[in-house]
Amino acid sequence: MKKKIIVANWKLNGNIQTISNFLEYVKLKISLYLKCNTVVIAPSTIYLERVYRDIKDINIFLGAQNVDVNKQGAFTGETSILMLKDIGVKYVIVGHSERRYFHGENNKLITQKFGLIKELNLIPILCIGESETEKKQNKTKEILRNQLNMILEKFGEKAFENTIIAYEPIWAIGTGVSADPIYVQLIHKFIKDYINECNIKNQQNIIIQYGGSVNSKNAKSFLEQPDIDGLLVGSASLIYEEFFNILEIANNISLK
Repeated sequence: MKKKIIVANWKLNGNIQTISNFLEYVKLKISLYLKCNTVVIAPSTIYLERVYRDIKDINIFLGAQNVDVNKQGAFTGETSILMLKDIGVKYVIVGHSERRYFHGENNKLITQKFGLIKELNLIPILCIGESETEKKQNKTKEILRNQLNMILEKFGEKAFENTIIAYEPIWAIGTGVSADPIYVQLIHKFIKDYINECNIKNQQNIIIQYGGSVNSKNAKSFLEQPDIDGLLVGSASLIYEEFFNILEIANNISLK
């Protein structure tokens, strides 16, 4: 049985009280869902260590939403991959469209971050996806190839070993309008086939999540698709009842 990977990306949300309430609920119920799911929580950087203290003994993994390209030095306000590893982070989100758009992160910078994450034996969650305009212009596959190519060129055929790719169409993130599951399945299959051209041996080990206005109402329709290996959940992951409903759906699908 291949576990589904469910990642909670809390983005710039939460405070000590809401996080404490969420984690208290998690500790009561999470054991019911870990047989079939790998669960990652990615809080804002300031709360990473706070979350880690509560999850380190219950088999939930800690994720970071970003990392700097520098390991140390005079870089005010940044967070090093060494610091993330030091406090228990295992997964690091890189290339999220909000970082690309609001912070001007391009494929070159994302490749640098990707390399640092792999160098420290952490697991990158590489976000890729097209805008609404690019989709309407039938450029989706071209955009995805461009977002993957620099990493493939830099790190070769083993680039995506021990890596999660998160397909997040920009037009679906935070809009309340999720992509059609059949469309997402086709895109995931395209990504796997494209990577497979470089390394036929490991196609079955490529992990691709879907993210983009995921909630408990549509999670089942995505997770039932053969090439959707998990979900990167945004706002729905802030509500513990909603998040656990998604975990239960993933459980039921894995047990079929």
